[in-house]
Amino acid sequence: MTKILLASSVVKSLRQGYVVENTLFSGEILLLICLLSFNSQAQTAHLVLEDGTRMKGFSFGHGASVAGELVFNTGLVGYPEALTDPSYRGQILTLTYPIVGNYGVPDTQELDELGLRKHVESERIQVSGLLVQDYSHDYSHWNSVKSLGQWLQEEKVPALFGIDTRMLTKVIRDKGTVLGKIEFDGHPVEICDPNQKNLVAEVSTKEIRVFGKGNPIKVVAVDCGIKHNIIRLLVKRGAEVHLVPWDQELQSLDYDGLFISNGPGDPSLAQKLIQNVRKVLESDRPEPVFGICMGNQITALAAGAKSYKLPMGNRGQNQPVLNVMTGQAFITAQNHGYGIDSESLPPGWSPLFTNANDGTNEVGFTDCNKASVSLQITVFIVSISVLMQVSKVLVLGSGGLSIGQAGEFDYSGSQAVKAMKEENLKTVLMNPNIASVQTNEVGSKQADSVYFLPVTPEFVTEVIKTERPDGILLSMGGQTALNCGVELFQRGVLEKYGVKVLGTPVESIMATEDRQLFADKLMEINEKIAPSIAVESVSDALKAAEQIGYPVMLRSAYALGGLGSGLCASKEKLQETAHKALAMSSQILVEKSLLGWKEVEYEVVRDVADNCVTVCNMENFDPLGIHTGDSIVVAPSQTLSNEEYHMLRETAIKVVRHLGIVGECNIQYALHPSSLEYCIIEVNARLSRSSALASKATGYPLAFVAAKLALGIPLPEIKNAVSEKTTACFEPSLDYIVTKIPRWDLDRFQGMSREIGSSMKSVGEVMAVGRTFEESVQKALRMCHPSVDGFMPRLPLKKAWADTQDLQQELAVPSSTRIFSLAKALHSGVSVDQIHQLTAIDKWFLHKLHRITQLEQHLGSYKR
Repeated sequence: MTKILLASSVVKSLRQGYVVENTLFSGEILLLICLLSFNSQAQTAHLVLEDGTRMKGFSFGHGASVAGELVFNTGLVGYPEALTDPSYRGQILTLTYPIVGNYGVPDTQELDELGLRKHVESERIQVSGLLVQDYSHDYSHWNSVKSLGQWLQEEKVPALFGIDTRMLTKVIRDKGTVLGKIEFDGHPVEICDPNQKNLVAEVSTKEIRVFGKGNPIKVVAVDCGIKHNIIRLLVKRGAEVHLVPWDQELQSLDYDGLFISNGPGDPSLAQKLIQNVRKVLESDRPEPVFGICMGNQITALAAGAKSYKLPMGNRGQNQPVLNVMTGQAFITAQNHGYGIDSESLPPGWSPLFTNANDGTNEVGFTDCNKASVSLQITVFIVSISVLMQVSKVLVLGSGGLSIGQAGEFDYSGSQAVKAMKEENLKTVLMNPNIASVQTNEVGSKQADSVYFLPVTPEFVTEVIKTERPDGILLSMGGQTALNCGVELFQRGVLEKYGVKVLGTPVESIMATEDRQLFADKLMEINEKIAPSIAVESVSDALKAAEQIGYPVMLRSAYALGGLGSGLCASKEKLQETAHKALAMSSQILVEKSLLGWKEVEYEVVRDVADNCVTVCNMENFDPLGIHTGDSIVVAPSQTLSNEEYHMLRETAIKVVRHLGIVGECNIQYALHPSSLEYCIIEVNARLSRSSALASKATGYPLAFVAAKLALGIPLPEIKNAVSEKTTACFEPSLDYIVTKIPRWDLDRFQGMSREIGSSMKSVGEVMAVGRTFEESVQKALRMCHPSVDGFMPRLPLKKAWADTQDLQQELAVPSSTRIFSLAKALHSGVSVDQIHQLTAIDKWFLHKLHRITQLEQHLGSYKR
């Protein structure tokens, strides 16, 4: 009876999109869902902490007990790289991101041109054990050859899922060093501290190896646990790398530079290495000495400083560090258990890099008396721009609320006004929408003056004449405000009245909005865009399409909500679409169709000091061809590998810097579903619909920060709005999944087509947060319409499909109801592979939806 009642409660919670907390811990219900979904009997084990805390989990790795130091990693991707990082030797790694194993594991034996393992950071898995909340049994990626569980079993590394990683992370952060063990019944093991051993000796090479032979610069790299990618980067920069064991005598070696690598454990235990480095520092050798992580600490110890165990440890992939010489900030990955006491540094030595959050200086020292410097990252010298001196700012709101511009710009403008007032600036707000937060009683009290006028060049000019602002914000009112600002600039109004454009210069805005200028700008840095031709007439559009080849995608410049855009498979369709587009825009872009590719977005902020961070990345559930506003969007991305994630992140930063963005922007990509090929679709040099979603999804107030950046305030000087102690110069790491689903009002229009494409139709959107994708998508679906109970095989308003409707057609053609067609197909027994062929939706998403269907059917077999 208990089992039946439990099943009934889980069915109810599954339909409602949340887990109930009654007699069972919510994590255990999640485990029950996982187990029932796969009808498996996973082996159980316990995580035991040194204070006696016990947590039950389920094994998906090797079934052996193991002890170690508990640490965590905040990365959203990159588990193959993290597991093989020698700095994690002796540690039980907790991955804070809740779903792990999404993209499987690539061929870990594949070698690159240097003879190094191509997809991992060392020859083997280095962690002692792995802890995750939810394990993806079904993985999906073109480059994967096995599941994470298979790999762990092959390498005999235990791993548990079903652990409350959020709670565990808090324990580790509160207590600092936490020892523990993964223990299987009948296989007891004692808790021990791996930091009592010289772990460097365990991970170091046993013989000298040479990489990049023949390169002009000879670098001796002391292997304390070096990552393969460090060797690649040194070789790429022209170094012939001689990798030597940790205890190698150094003074007699010939080199142009000495590099001491990262590594695990307590640096003070590597006494032989410390003595060898001390001899080098005390000699008259002019060659520079570099250290990273453990190597940095070794160098400082050799100079006479003292190390200490960090109270919490600087761990994660989003640690901000400041160059104390230039003020520039960098986002770095760190796994430090130890730091250097700067008070113990000898005369002439001083910190070079400090952690922007806690002030620790374990990431860099410099000896002013000789050419010896210890670095975490490459030093870039930048000129800090003088902060713009303004006293009154004109904030342009959006145009009248409509499809394509709505509440997101009300949100961004309100945040901007708040930021201006915080800096004691007078604000003038232009917004024709009387029923908005910006212009209501609360909002109008924030702004010094509010004008309920259309955001057009004529009206804005009159306000400028009256108010005489010395600065104007164009990026907070969407496409309408941006277009208006460009026209004011071109007419000479801004120059005539001495109004400075705050943030991104108008020239940069024009380079992102004008399709031809944008293409030319990207070509300057050899970035990839789809083959395209910008035209200004229908006849030229037809010629361009013939040259590129059908099908083509047609896009309008300076367009709101993708208006006038569309996929054209024929000459007739192109003529029709081009006529409509040119009625609203003077320029259109004809580009090669990338239909079926993944669509990915990155939200990026940059300040005048060239500090640049990616705040959030998002992945469209639907493949390319559907406007982001009409697509289901998931943040962060779920199906990108570490290589893909960072490839697109680095490209985003490169493009944003080249375009001269100051403030916030978002960059949209098309990513090939079965290779590393990608194209940049567009860059929006403004706050957008996606920016509002990213702000709410991450807790990072993009509009507020962007407004501060527009005033010339550098990122490290802006406080993190959540903690109010750390800096805003960081990249949020989430331990939850956010799903956004659009809302529609198409039922109000008789005969209205439900098909969706590159021109936006939705009137709003909902956002849901969950610890699993299933929970998140269920919550979002329930909020879409009162009649929707979740992922169900029927249409909203309890409507059923007509007998004449073709399910294959419903799946193949994107529509506002396709998510329910997916449910109907899965309930009808259509396989994930068949649905993928029809929709091009990534199989990982389909497997997750299939789990909901499987569990519902499984629990439906129980009767009270």
